[in-house]
Amino acid sequence: MNPEVKDVFLKRTRIVQAIRDMLNAQNFIEVETPVLQPIYGGANARPFTTYHNTLEQALYLRIANELYLKRLIVGGFDRVYEFSRDFRNEGMDRDHNPEFTMLELYQAYADYIQIMELTETLIAETAKIIHGTTKIHYQEHELDLTPPWRRLSMVDSVREHSGIDPVPLSADDLYKKAINAGVELVGDETKGKIIAELFDKFVEPKLIQPTFITDHPIEVSPFAKKKPDNPEFVERFEFFICGMEVGNAFSELNDPIDQRQRFLEQASSLEAGDNEAFMVDEDYLRALEYGMPPTGGLGIGIDRLTMLLTNQYSIRDVILFPQMRPES
Repeated sequence: MNPEVKDVFLKRTRIVQAIRDMLNAQNFIEVETPVLQPIYGGANARPFTTYHNTLEQALYLRIANELYLKRLIVGGFDRVYEFSRDFRNEGMDRDHNPEFTMLELYQAYADYIQIMELTETLIAETAKIIHGTTKIHYQEHELDLTPPWRRLSMVDSVREHSGIDPVPLSADDLYKKAINAGVELVGDETKGKIIAELFDKFVEPKLIQPTFITDHPIEVSPFAKKKPDNPEFVERFEFFICGMEVGNAFSELNDPIDQRQRFLEQASSLEAGDNEAFMVDEDYLRALEYGMPPTGGLGIGIDRLTMLLTNQYSIRDVILFPQMRPES
């Protein structure tokens, strides 16, 4: 093996171990949850489907392990995490592979503000272990991972980078402005979804230094708790480095009535042809009815983090056996 290639994968192992050591030191418990699931959920993505002959039941390779980890929070485990292999039957590009590794963690009695602080500490300390510093080089960029990172609401980021202020506009007026700005829309999007599309087009590619984008529209955040002062938005953040989403987190929705309504909205979207929507999970709703304490959750893409910390352009360069198109 080329020594430079080998070094990438040695560093990948050290990245995972560094995060594991930090979480263990903070009394998180590493757990394992099912890869084969009777109902997929925890993310908006198309699943891989298989079939269990004995049970005569369709099963799905997990797209996320979120709902199982939160069941453990309900069961009394206050801090849990898992390095999980997840599978999504969708496109492939420089930062997407159908099989990938995620870190997901959940902490009871925490909210998304506390999870932001945990996130920037995990990333900065991991960079120190790999490079001896929080200042790293990625492609043509010099990055400073030193906390605190910039925090910007999604609405403010859209206003800053597109010149469009969504707040005073109706959904119809925002739709017209988005279309005129070159955003591709089908015409039935809610105001929140249009805001998210504006963000994807105008903001995400420009987020070079580590940035938390907070307070996402409720329509694109089915498992996040509403903001008490503005219920059209939720207590959620994603963090971006070099124009790439590396992680996603929120104050977890623990109201079973609200969660059922959001499940039903997803199920309606699924019936209408949205292949990335998901089904109602009655078992998870029963768990919420027992009572889940206030909880903060976080997911970090380990492959993308490894790309950044080893200066690799493509996700294929940080996975030992990436999925490839057939030579034929």
